[in-house]
Amino acid sequence: MLAALMVSFAVIFIAELGDKSQLMAMTFALRYRWWVVISAIAVATSLVHLLSVALGHVLGVALPTTLIAIIGGIAFIFFGLWTLRGDTLNDEEASRAKVATRSAFVAVTVAFILAELGDKTMLATITLATDHDAIGVWIGSTIGMVAADALAIVVGAVLGKHLPELTIRLGAAVLFFVFGVWLLLDALVPDSPAGLIGGAVTLAVGTGAAVWWSRQQTRQQQLAPAPRPQEPTRSASVGQ
Repeated sequence: MLAALMVSFAVIFIAELGDKSQLMAMTFALRYRWWVVISAIAVATSLVHLLSVALGHVLGVALPTTLIAIIGGIAFIFFGLWTLRGDTLNDEEASRAKVATRSAFVAVTVAFILAELGDKTMLATITLATDHDAIGVWIGSTIGMVAADALAIVVGAVLGKHLPELTIRLGAAVLFFVFGVWLLLDALVPDSPAGLIGGAVTLAVGTGAAVWWSRQQTRQQQLAPAPRPQEPTRSASVGQ
């Protein structure tokens, strides 16, 4: 149970970095008291992840262990690609964070339940529950998501600006790829250090690629020509 709790905490915390739920948390915190937002996020996450763990437990009983590990590895690689794509709030989700309701707690809870249904953090929790202790996954995934959203609220309030989105997305994606390769190699080559070695190599290569990509993006921004100031329109001379 403790191992499942720790693994789930780490995976869901990483999955939540740069996710739309963090954007929603920061937006809600600008309107409501921070402790109301955190409490509502905790309740919403507990409910959604309880459903996720139940689904994952049922699938875990029905599927063989090797197949579960292979599916899990593919899923984590998919989560990495999903994270690289980035995440933004659509108009409907942004409006939920702006429109006042009778109860801020109810508004935030409902908004986060709707936002998390089908989200990658829910899918990651289902994947974890197929091969880990259900209660540990539930507790760890809930704490991980609440901690990540609390971090977004605190950083947004203290710094007054957005987190470096590109760095967060690249780092989270690399860690998802590490988890995915590790699971796949452990399933395909059991009783060997292939999973650990593959995960370490993926971490090293992914980190190098992320640093290179980040520098390329920074260089392109620096070399981009600055927009030319518009010349004022000359008034027509009197008498012409």
